[in-house]
Amino acid sequence: MTEKKRQFAVIGSGPMGLMAAIDLLRAGHDVAVYERDDRIGGMSASFDFDGLQIERYYHFVCKTDHPLFALLADLGLSDKLKWTDTKMGYYYEGKLYKWGTPFALLAFPKLGLVSKFRYALQVMYAKSITDWSKLDGVNAVQWLQGWLGQKGWDVLWERTFRLKFFEYTDQLSASWIGTRIKRIALSRRSLLQESLGYIEGGSATVLDAMQARITQLGGRIHLSRGVGEVVSEAGKVTGVRCGDQVHAVDAVLSTAPIQYVPGFVPGLPKDFAESIGRIHNIPVACVILKLRHAVSENFWMNISDPGIAIPGVIEYSNLNPGTREGEHVLYAPFYMPKTHPKWSQSNESLIDEVIGYLGRLNPAFRPDWVLARHCHRYEFAQTICPPGFQAMLPPMRTPLAGFFMADTAYYYPEDRSICESVAVGRRLAAEALAG
Repeated sequence: MTEKKRQFAVIGSGPMGLMAAIDLLRAGHDVAVYERDDRIGGMSASFDFDGLQIERYYHFVCKTDHPLFALLADLGLSDKLKWTDTKMGYYYEGKLYKWGTPFALLAFPKLGLVSKFRYALQVMYAKSITDWSKLDGVNAVQWLQGWLGQKGWDVLWERTFRLKFFEYTDQLSASWIGTRIKRIALSRRSLLQESLGYIEGGSATVLDAMQARITQLGGRIHLSRGVGEVVSEAGKVTGVRCGDQVHAVDAVLSTAPIQYVPGFVPGLPKDFAESIGRIHNIPVACVILKLRHAVSENFWMNISDPGIAIPGVIEYSNLNPGTREGEHVLYAPFYMPKTHPKWSQSNESLIDEVIGYLGRLNPAFRPDWVLARHCHRYEFAQTICPPGFQAMLPPMRTPLAGFFMADTAYYYPEDRSICESVAVGRRLAAEALAG
C-alpha cells in the first residue's frame, strides 16, 4: 500500500535542510524549503569577494567524510573533489614552527621528550576510538591534562581553548575535542603527509546541484522568505506562517539554530522549550583577506602567543589553488561569547586587528599586500558541549506532533562540516518519515 503523500516544510536551506528535502521528495512527498536569506547555503553560502566567489566561512574535506562522498557520487560530482597535500604550522611565543608530522613534533623545542611521547600516544589513542560515549561525560581539559601533563596542556592547548571559549573553557566534553583530533589525524596520505580536500567551485558546486535535484524532484525553494511561526492546533502542526500568509503542512523540519525555535514555535511545551534554552552557543566574527602573497606555506596555522588574540589563521589558497595568480585568501576567526567586549567592536576594527598581526606571523608582510577585506558574523557558530551533552540534547522528534528539529549541535560529537550537515539532514528526514 502506497504511503499517503504528505506536505512538508523545511526551514533553512543549508546542506542539512537541502539534504532532508531531497530525502523527503524521494519518498514521494511534497516539500517546500523556506530560507530567510537571499541565497541558499547557510554557513556554507558564498559571496562576491571583490570578484571572487568564495564561502563566507572556510570549509575543507577529510578522508573520513563518507556521507559527503556518497552525496557527491549521487549528484555526479565525484570528479569535483580534489586533494591537496597540506601543511600545518604552530606559531608559539613569537616564532613559527612546523607542525603536524612526527619530525616536526620531535624538533619542537618547547616540549620535552616525555611530553612529546604523551602527545603522540594521545593522538594514536584518539584515532582508535569508535565509541565516544565513554568520553561524553569526561571533562575535556582534565582529559587533555591527563594525557599530556600540565606542561603539554599549557603549551599546546590552554591558550587555544581560552581564545575560543573564554568562560566556557572548563565546560567542554572530552568526546567533543577527541573527534576533532581523530578526524584530522586520519586525513593523511601517509604518516608524514596530511592530505585535505576541497571541491572545485567551492561549496556552491554542491549547493547548486542539490538545489537542481530538489527542483527536478518537484520541490520548491523560497528565498528571502523566513518562517515567522509554526502554527499548531491541539498539539499538532497545521501550517507555517510567512508574513501574513499561512501555508498548510503536515509536518515541519527546522534546521535553523535551535535557539530560535522557542520563538517561532509557540506550541512547544514549556519544559521542552526550556531544555532548548539550556543549549548554549557562541558566535564568530570571521575576517577574510585577499592578499598579494601567502603569509606562510601552511593551510592551518595554530597560534599561541600572548600578543595575538586569535587562535589561528587559515590560508585557504594553500588548500585550494583555484584563485587567480597573485591572490591568496586568508581567514581569521574571532570566536567569542556575546558578553565579550570585542563582539561590540566594528568589523573594520577586527579586520585592522588581524592585519596588524600578519607582520608578526611573517616579517616580510606589508600593508599593501592587502587587496580586499571583509568580515562575516554568525551568531550561532559553535555549540558549547559540556560533559554529558548527549543527554542534554533535545530529541529531533519534539513533543509537538509533526515538528522536527536539528542544527549543528546534532553533529555532536563530530566536527562541524558539510559532511556532518548531510548526515544529520538524512537522520532528520528519516525521523520525520517514520511518522
